[in-house]
Amino acid sequence: MHSIPTPLTQRSFSVQALLRLPSPLGRLELTADDRGILSLSIETDGQLPLEAIPEAPSPVLLRAAEQLDEYFVGTRKSFDLPVHVTRGTEFQRSVWARLATLTFGDVISYGALGSEIGRSGSGRAIGGAVGANPVPIIIGCHRVLATSGQITGYSAGQGIPTKVWLLDHEGIAHR
Repeated sequence: MHSIPTPLTQRSFSVQALLRLPSPLGRLELTADDRGILSLSIETDGQLPLEAIPEAPSPVLLRAAEQLDEYFVGTRKSFDLPVHVTRGTEFQRSVWARLATLTFGDVISYGALGSEIGRSGSGRAIGGAVGANPVPIIIGCHRVLATSGQITGYSAGQGIPTKVWLLDHEGIAHR
Protein backbone atom coordinates (compact mmCIF):
# COMPACT_ATOMS: atom_id res chain seq x y z
CA MET A 1 0.00 0.00 0.00
CA HIS A 2 1.36 3.43 -0.92
CA SER A 3 0.75 6.68 0.91
CA ILE A 4 0.58 9.13 -1.93
CA PRO A 5 0.78 12.92 -1.53
CA THR A 6 -1.64 14.65 -3.85
CA PRO A 7 -0.05 17.58 -5.68
CA LEU A 8 -3.03 19.87 -5.19
CA THR A 9 -3.61 19.41 -1.48
CA GLN A 10 -0.43 17.80 -0.13
CA ARG A 11 -2.68 15.55 1.95
CA SER A 12 -2.09 11.85 1.59
CA PHE A 13 -4.46 8.95 1.20
CA SER A 14 -3.89 5.23 0.92
CA VAL A 15 -4.07 3.61 -2.47
CA GLN A 16 -3.81 -0.12 -2.83
CA ALA A 17 -4.16 -0.21 -6.61
CA LEU A 18 -3.27 2.13 -9.47
CA LEU A 19 -3.87 1.75 -13.19
CA ARG A 20 -3.39 4.03 -16.20
CA LEU A 21 -5.06 3.57 -19.55
CA PRO A 22 -5.42 5.45 -22.83
CA SER A 23 -8.70 7.09 -23.79
CA PRO A 24 -10.01 9.53 -26.42
CA LEU A 25 -9.68 12.23 -23.73
CA GLY A 26 -6.03 11.47 -22.94
CA ARG A 27 -4.63 9.04 -20.43
CA LEU A 28 -6.78 8.09 -17.45
CA GLU A 29 -5.46 7.21 -14.02
CA LEU A 30 -7.60 5.16 -11.64
CA THR A 31 -6.97 4.32 -8.01
CA ALA A 32 -8.73 1.87 -5.75
CA ASP A 33 -8.65 0.32 -2.33
CA ASP A 34 -10.14 -3.00 -1.29
CA ARG A 35 -13.68 -1.53 -1.26
CA GLY A 36 -13.75 0.08 -4.71
CA ILE A 37 -12.60 2.86 -6.98
CA LEU A 38 -11.28 5.91 -5.15
CA SER A 39 -10.47 8.24 -8.02
CA LEU A 40 -10.34 8.74 -11.76
CA SER A 41 -8.10 11.46 -13.17
CA ILE A 42 -8.01 12.61 -16.78
CA GLU A 43 -4.66 13.73 -18.12
CA THR A 44 -4.20 17.49 -17.98
CA ASP A 45 -1.48 19.07 -20.11
CA GLY A 46 0.28 15.71 -20.42
CA GLN A 47 0.31 15.06 -16.67
CA LEU A 48 -1.44 12.70 -14.28
CA PRO A 49 -1.45 13.29 -10.50
CA LEU A 50 0.34 10.07 -9.52
CA GLU A 51 2.70 9.85 -12.51
CA ALA A 52 5.71 8.95 -10.32
CA ILE A 53 3.99 5.97 -8.67
CA PRO A 54 4.29 2.60 -10.43
CA GLU A 55 1.11 0.91 -11.53
CA ALA A 56 -0.36 -1.76 -9.29
CA PRO A 57 -3.45 -3.13 -11.08
CA SER A 58 -6.25 -4.86 -9.23
CA PRO A 59 -9.24 -6.87 -10.46
CA VAL A 60 -11.61 -3.92 -9.90
CA LEU A 61 -9.36 -1.55 -11.85
CA LEU A 62 -8.98 -4.02 -14.71
CA ARG A 63 -12.80 -4.33 -14.79
CA ALA A 64 -13.05 -0.52 -14.76
CA ALA A 65 -10.60 -0.28 -17.66
CA GLU A 66 -12.69 -2.74 -19.66
CA GLN A 67 -15.93 -0.87 -18.92
CA LEU A 68 -14.37 2.51 -19.73
CA ASP A 69 -13.10 1.14 -23.06
CA GLU A 70 -16.63 -0.08 -23.81
CA TYR A 71 -18.06 3.33 -22.84
CA PHE A 72 -15.67 5.15 -25.15
CA VAL A 73 -16.47 2.92 -28.14
CA GLY A 74 -20.19 3.34 -27.45
CA THR A 75 -21.15 -0.19 -26.41
CA ARG A 76 -21.58 0.55 -22.67
CA LYS A 77 -24.23 2.92 -21.33
CA SER A 78 -23.78 2.32 -17.59
CA PHE A 79 -21.02 1.29 -15.24
CA ASP A 80 -21.23 -1.65 -12.88
CA LEU A 81 -18.34 -0.83 -10.56
CA PRO A 82 -17.92 -0.33 -6.83
CA VAL A 83 -17.02 3.26 -6.04
CA HIS A 84 -15.62 4.05 -2.61
CA VAL A 85 -15.70 7.79 -2.03
CA THR A 86 -13.54 8.41 1.03
CA ARG A 87 -13.22 12.17 0.93
CA GLY A 88 -15.57 15.10 0.66
CA THR A 89 -18.09 16.70 2.93
CA GLU A 90 -21.53 15.27 3.60
CA PHE A 91 -22.90 17.90 1.20
CA GLN A 92 -20.44 16.93 -1.56
CA ARG A 93 -21.21 13.25 -1.10
CA SER A 94 -24.95 14.00 -1.40
CA VAL A 95 -24.29 15.75 -4.72
CA TRP A 96 -22.13 12.87 -5.96
CA ALA A 97 -24.76 10.33 -4.88
CA ARG A 98 -27.37 12.14 -6.99
CA LEU A 99 -24.97 12.38 -9.94
CA ALA A 100 -24.39 8.63 -9.69
CA THR A 101 -28.09 8.06 -10.49
CA LEU A 102 -27.85 9.88 -13.84
CA THR A 103 -27.60 7.51 -16.77
CA PHE A 104 -26.06 7.78 -20.23
CA GLY A 105 -27.62 10.75 -22.03
CA ASP A 106 -29.34 12.19 -18.93
CA VAL A 107 -28.82 15.83 -18.07
CA ILE A 108 -29.65 17.94 -15.03
CA SER A 109 -29.23 21.62 -14.26
CA TYR A 110 -27.30 22.92 -11.27
CA GLY A 111 -30.56 24.42 -9.94
CA ALA A 112 -32.54 21.20 -10.30
CA LEU A 113 -29.71 19.26 -8.67
CA GLY A 114 -29.76 21.68 -5.72
CA SER A 115 -33.54 21.38 -5.40
CA GLU A 116 -33.42 17.59 -5.52
CA ILE A 117 -30.96 17.36 -2.63
CA GLY A 118 -32.78 20.00 -0.59
CA ARG A 119 -30.37 22.86 -1.26
CA SER A 120 -32.30 25.23 -3.54
CA GLY A 121 -30.44 28.46 -4.23
CA SER A 122 -27.04 26.90 -3.58
CA GLY A 123 -25.85 27.05 -7.18
CA ARG A 124 -22.27 28.04 -6.40
CA ALA A 125 -21.92 25.33 -3.75
CA ILE A 126 -23.50 22.78 -6.09
CA GLY A 127 -21.04 23.77 -8.81
CA GLY A 128 -18.14 23.39 -6.39
CA ALA A 129 -19.29 19.95 -5.32
CA VAL A 130 -19.80 18.84 -8.93
CA GLY A 131 -16.29 20.09 -9.77
CA ALA A 132 -14.78 18.20 -6.82
CA ASN A 133 -16.17 14.82 -7.97
CA PRO A 134 -13.28 12.36 -7.47
CA VAL A 135 -14.58 9.85 -10.03
CA PRO A 136 -15.61 11.73 -13.20
CA ILE A 137 -17.12 9.79 -16.11
CA ILE A 138 -18.12 6.89 -13.83
CA ILE A 139 -20.01 9.40 -11.67
CA GLY A 140 -21.27 11.56 -14.53
CA CYS A 141 -20.57 15.12 -13.42
CA HIS A 142 -20.32 16.10 -17.11
CA ARG A 143 -24.12 15.68 -17.25
CA VAL A 144 -24.71 18.90 -15.29
CA LEU A 145 -25.42 22.06 -17.30
CA ALA A 146 -26.83 25.50 -16.69
CA THR A 147 -30.64 25.70 -17.00
CA SER A 148 -30.12 27.20 -20.47
CA GLY A 149 -28.10 24.16 -21.57
CA GLN A 150 -24.89 26.15 -21.48
CA ILE A 151 -21.62 24.63 -20.34
CA THR A 152 -20.33 26.69 -17.44
CA GLY A 153 -17.11 24.80 -16.78
CA TYR A 154 -15.47 21.45 -16.20
CA SER A 155 -12.57 20.68 -13.88
CA ALA A 156 -11.27 17.41 -15.37
CA GLY A 157 -8.88 16.88 -18.24
CA GLN A 158 -8.68 19.87 -20.56
CA GLY A 159 -11.77 21.47 -19.04
CA ILE A 160 -14.62 22.50 -21.33
CA PRO A 161 -13.29 20.63 -24.41
CA THR A 162 -13.32 17.43 -22.33
CA LYS A 163 -16.90 18.09 -21.22
CA VAL A 164 -17.97 18.85 -24.81
CA TRP A 165 -16.52 15.52 -25.95
CA LEU A 166 -18.39 13.61 -23.22
CA LEU A 167 -21.68 15.42 -23.88
CA ASP A 168 -21.40 14.88 -27.63
CA HIS A 169 -20.51 11.21 -27.06
CA GLU A 170 -23.73 10.77 -25.08
CA GLY A 171 -25.84 12.85 -27.47
CA ILE A 172 -26.58 15.51 -24.85
CA ALA A 173 -27.56 18.86 -26.37
CA HIS A 174 -25.59 21.81 -25.03
CA ARG A 175 -24.53 25.32 -25.94
